[in-house]
Amino acid sequence: MKILITGFDPFGGKSVNPAYEAVKLLPDTIAGAEIIKLQVPTRFALSGAVLEAAVNEYRPDAVICVGQAGGRSAITPERVAINLTDASIPDNAGDQPVDEPIRKDGAPAYFTSLPVKAMVQKMRAAGIPAALSYTAGSFVCNSLMYTLLYLIDRQYPAMRGGFIHVPYAMEQAVSKPLGTPSMDLHQIARGLALAVEAVVENEHDLTLNMGTLR
Repeated sequence: MKILITGFDPFGGKSVNPAYEAVKLLPDTIAGAEIIKLQVPTRFALSGAVLEAAVNEYRPDAVICVGQAGGRSAITPERVAINLTDASIPDNAGDQPVDEPIRKDGAPAYFTSLPVKAMVQKMRAAGIPAALSYTAGSFVCNSLMYTLLYLIDRQYPAMRGGFIHVPYAMEQAVSKPLGTPSMDLHQIARGLALAVEAVVENEHDLTLNMGTLR
């Protein structure tokens, strides 16, 4: 099994993004699955193009995109992406679309095909704060998740995909207001690795069930 995991570069004038910093800490193999790591730019147009090029090159069995959700206190797999960009701040290219569709020919929303409940359960069983999220926002994170699921819907129906938001890294919280949630980068990486394990296990169960049906 081959899994592509992406993380964003820093944005909003910051020097670090816990998404890709945690992705970099992941081993190259998790539960027997080959892990391909990719940094994507925090730019509306370019992030999707970079992701699509990687999918076309590597043809992964699953794709997990990771982004920062400052203010959240847990690792949160996302259930749905909406066909809307409504940016409160510019992306790294200075673009700030407001009330614009991501794909004019796309569905109003797409649901993840990752086993998000199993991912959350596995992380929480290991003592890592995790919860389901029903909103990926309307910035580049949601845009990338929607682009991925659109790509799966139109070109790669056998591929699974989705998005995980992670909290601030602890070093980021130093300059934040008192009480701002954060998580150690190694703990974030551990949570992501457990989420990957859930994907691999679920894929095995799905294969077995399909064999039984045959």
